Amino acid sequence: MKKLALTALASGMMMSSVHAADLTIGVSMALFDDNFLTTLRNGIQSAAEEQGVDVQIEDAKNEVGTQLNQIQNFIASGVDAIIVNPVDTDATISISDDAQAAGIPLIYVNRQPINVDLLPDNQAFVASDERVSGTLQTQEVCRLMGGKGNVVVMMGELTNQAALQRTQDIHDVIATPECSGLKVVEQQTGMWSRTLGSDLMTNWISAGIQFDAVISNNDEMAIGAIQALKADGRSMDDVIVAGIDATTDALAAMKAGDLDVTVFQSAEGQGRGSVDAAVKLAKGEDVDQKVWVPFELVTPENLNNYLK
Repeated sequence: MKKLALTALASGMMMSSVHAADLTIGVSMALFDDNFLTTLRNGIQSAAEEQGVDVQIEDAKNEVGTQLNQIQNFIASGVDAIIVNPVDTDATISISDDAQAAGIPLIYVNRQPINVDLLPDNQAFVASDERVSGTLQTQEVCRLMGGKGNVVVMMGELTNQAALQRTQDIHDVIATPECSGLKVVEQQTGMWSRTLGSDLMTNWISAGIQFDAVISNNDEMAIGAIQALKADGRSMDDVIVAGIDATTDALAAMKAGDLDVTVFQSAEGQGRGSVDAAVKLAKGEDVDQKVWVPFELVTPENLNNYLK
């Protein structure tokens, strides 16, 4: 992987004397009101406290304009580094350009920027490789279904790279010989939301859509689907439901026998990793430009490992 390095010796000499306790990091989160992103934010806060770093965390409230204004405010206030969980990955080119022009290190966390392979030398991306998430999830669904049956797919926000990649993962697995008996009969966005996931499932049930499994881009929509299915009187023994993130609520749903598959994505690990990368870049140290936090398949068989 490409290593990030200082572009000038003078800069390196100046930054080498910087201590973590002297640093201020601006953090713009796409949304506070989200279970996974709350855990991510807590990981950032915990890592900052442990390292003695001052962090200013802002809620973009899922609005691109608000997030861009937050970035500009961080730059104007002279923070030492910026961490961004993007609202819209298409806006990351502008964010990167602004940070680069100001000479401030920038770390994207969790949501992949559209320009991830063209990031400047003082910018990095900390996340889990989404090519793995939907693949693990769908392979397990395929195994549970014996390689055949009808599937409905709940997508996250269509402006989000993770939603697009996780959905592509589903179709890539179904295209393999051992899973070619699976058929996607419906595919719509639930916007990562439990409420919208429930509404979407209710609509499918009302429309008479016949399916054997629900593959959701995240746990929140999967839980919403479970709520709608149970409200309709459908036995959870008759349908396979899969999510991603292994949130606390998802693990509880799995323990109750409602959720069959999820994929652990360490939100806390990503948050901590983003702070580590931001501190190192601010101090003039080298960082891998892509820092991957591994995904792990969670099933009822290994559930207790994650409940702990």
